This record gives sequence, structure tokens and C-alpha cells, in this order.
Amino acid sequence: MRRSVFNEDHQAFRETIRAFIEAEVAPVYDEWFAAGQAPRDFYYKLGELGVFGISVPEEFGGAGLDTHKFEAVLYEETARAGVNFGGSGVHVLLALPYIKMLATDEQKKRFLPRFVSGEEMWALAMTEPGTGSDVAGMKTTAKLSEDGTHYVLNGAKTFITGGVHADRVIVCARTSAPSAEDRRFGISLFAVDTKSEGYSVGRKLDKLGLRTSDTAELAFVDVKVPVEDLLGEENKGFYYLGTNLASERWGIAFGAYAQAKAAVRFAQSYVTDRTVFGKPVASFQNTKFELAACQAEVDAAEAWPTAPWRLWTPAS
Repeated sequence: MRRSVFNEDHQAFRETIRAFIEAEVAPVYDEWFAAGQAPRDFYYKLGELGVFGISVPEEFGGAGLDTHKFEAVLYEETARAGVNFGGSGVHVLLALPYIKMLATDEQKKRFLPRFVSGEEMWALAMTEPGTGSDVAGMKTTAKLSEDGTHYVLNGAKTFITGGVHADRVIVCARTSAPSAEDRRFGISLFAVDTKSEGYSVGRKLDKLGLRTSDTAELAFVDVKVPVEDLLGEENKGFYYLGTNLASERWGIAFGAYAQAKAAVRFAQSYVTDRTVFGKPVASFQNTKFELAACQAEVDAAEAWPTAPWRLWTPAS
């Protein structure tokens, strides 16, 4: 299908990513798959390539572009090659919007340059062992110290993508009890340094899919979080989560399309090479019908006209 949504810059980026995958990822991907994670130094390479800084303001080392199109190209090329870039998707698609929306100028100066370079990988920790989609039911707490210099973090999180290699994690925790009128009240967000005393990574979870994307359990025992690492205002975390999850949903949707497109391509290759009753499976009429139907669905998804290519910004 002919497409007009991408320009020459996107095509150049596509060629760069495709060459990068062929040189740096494909030869060692089986090792990553067996290990259940991409190696930590791989993220430095992505940083050098500029992948992490596309929508980061130029003053902090990024390109300052207000678009999802480069991320879309990345989704398509990793799916095309049948590979995954580990926790890098969470780093950019989930963590970055919170930094850009909530961080103070001082925090942005501290966080973003290292974010762009891959020196500091980020993850987002919402889900708990007993609390999944019911975010308001979380039990992890962060209590302000008597001298007001830090919070004391206690609790646990699970299913945290990128949690093994993360250098900072945006942890959602209760700073106040829920109010009688609103059980969502009282949640705050913290940019927690994973080197902090009392912070620990538990099991690296074994998964059926996304094998090279490390997913972990996290535990916090009296972790001291400086007040300077609070993101946004106290007790407004549920609102922040609700506004930024829209960006994650875009990534899930586009990733599903990209994988479907790649799946049809892999299937076509397989049935062309596979021989049954003395001829290729691709030559059978039913195979052609099924592949044509799958391709039609992929083409329809690709042509959908309302893709949110600009970065979504919540109303103030």
C-alpha cells in the first residue's frame, strides 16, 4: 500500500533502524531470548542512535519533535524483524510523558540528559500483587519524614516492565488515605533511584511473550526518597496516571497493527517455502483466501485516517 503519512526524514530513520537491527540485534537476539532480557549496554547504543531523545526538548539533548511517527517506524521495524528492544518502549512511551508533564525545571535538568543518553533507564510501577487495574486500591505508602526532607517508601510492585535494568522508577504510592468522597485521592508519584537503600528487585518474571523485555517484582523497605524527587503535586497521582495512560494505549494499538502486518509477512514466507503433496502450501486456494483476508485487515488498519501522530497533551 502506498502511504503518505511518512516523509523523507522518517524513511531515513527507518533505514537506520533496519540496518541497526541487522547489525546489532538480529545476530544476538537468540541469546537475549534465552536470557529473558536485553543486555544493559544495549540501551547505551539506543541512546547513541538518538532513539530516546526524539521528543525530548533540544535544551536537554533531544530533537524536540512533537510527533509519534518515529516511534511508529520503530514499532514497524522491530515487528518486521521479529525482535524486541527490551524495556526501551516503557522508557520512552510510559515514563517520558510524566517527566515532561510533571518535572520541575530542576528535575528536568537532572533527569533528561541522562534519559536521552541511556545512562538512566526509567520504568513505571503501578501494579501491586493484590492490585491490578484497580489503581485506587494500591497499598504501597510514602510517608513524609518529620523533618520534611524525604518520604519513607514501603510496599511492593509486580509485573513492572523494564524493572530489572531500571535506574529510576516512577513509583505510585499513597501519601494520604483515600477520602470519603473519592477513593482515588491520596496517590502520589515519585522518581525513585533504584540504588537507594531498601530498594530491591525480586523475581525476573518468566513470560510467554515479549521474552526479551525484562519484567520484575519490586520491593521497598523504608526507602528514603528525597522530597526533590516527588513528581507533580502530592495526592494528584491518580489524575496524572489517567491522563498519561492515553499515550500507552496508542502504543499498544499501533504495536498490534505492526505485529499483525509482520505476521502476515512471516506467514507468506512460510507457506511459500513449505511443501505439501508435492507443491507449496501457498498454491492452495484456501491458503490464498486466508492470507488475502488477513492482508485486507492489515491494509484497513494501515489506512485508518485518525491516527494521533502528534504527541497528546492533556488539558491543563
